[in-house]
Amino acid sequence: MKKLILFLSAALALVACSQPAPKFANRAEAIAAQINDPASRYVTVACHRGDWRNYPENSIPAIESVIRMGADIVEIDIHMTADSVLILCHDGDVLRTTNFSKVFRGVEGKSPKIKDLTLEEIKSLKLKRGHGVATDSLRVPTLREALLCTKDRICVNIDKGYDYYDQVLALTEELGVTDQVLIKSGRSLETVKEKLSQYGHNMMYMPIINVKNDKECALLNSYLEAGEVPPAYEICWSKGNGQAFDSACETVIAQGSKAWVNTIWSSLCGGPGNDDDAAFELEDPGQVYQQYLDKGVSMFQTDRPELLIGWLKARGRHTLPAYAK
Repeated sequence: MKKLILFLSAALALVACSQPAPKFANRAEAIAAQINDPASRYVTVACHRGDWRNYPENSIPAIESVIRMGADIVEIDIHMTADSVLILCHDGDVLRTTNFSKVFRGVEGKSPKIKDLTLEEIKSLKLKRGHGVATDSLRVPTLREALLCTKDRICVNIDKGYDYYDQVLALTEELGVTDQVLIKSGRSLETVKEKLSQYGHNMMYMPIINVKNDKECALLNSYLEAGEVPPAYEICWSKGNGQAFDSACETVIAQGSKAWVNTIWSSLCGGPGNDDDAAFELEDPGQVYQQYLDKGVSMFQTDRPELLIGWLKARGRHTLPAYAK
């Protein structure tokens, strides 16, 4: 019996050794590899302000929720406090998202603008839920707190991040998450190249183009003419600009970049019937989402992550390669 146990143990050890090692060190690294691989068929799902339907937007629980859902990117927004700390908030003030009016009621001259408040003052506020009722204990997180939460687990798109590029990069380098962070803007190619050239190691960068006007088309053309190939372009278009969107998708994909679309609001994706809410209302969400896959789109920013991820998984378009943890 002892010999049999030893034999089985040795056999199991041999099988374990013969298994290929995970290709990536962690989940965020695996996701970033798909973003940077133009040949990958994996469809990346970015969640707008986290799971704001169930938790306060731009909060740690909202981030944790989309990680549990299996999302690839959490989109967050940042601003800087009066004492130069980057915090998560979409608006330039805290009126809509916190109980500022209650906490500072009667305090003469107290501004709700983030740039006028210290971190201590902002941390004294409670975050509000989506329907405007304050939570019992949730506070506005700092960017540091958010990146410590996301590290190695999910990639991060920091909206408005380019405005604070130097400070954000210093923090991502300190925390070891630079390759897991995506920054985007509509700045000119020359401006962006100058900024990125200041550093030997940069976050992923994605241009934003809106094909409804000539200025934004000129931005795309500047990248094409210079032979610059970013990992992706965020493409926005309005009703009546469908052909321009189709052309932009074809162009950036042929260049070796990915096409990112925002299905969060119809105003960003060609009008009613093309967004997440339309997909949610239909029995088959593919009546909305399939059109984008047909055009080669492989990155979505969504407000319906569970719906989109489930639909993609059923079609074999949302399975990551192996990672260590």
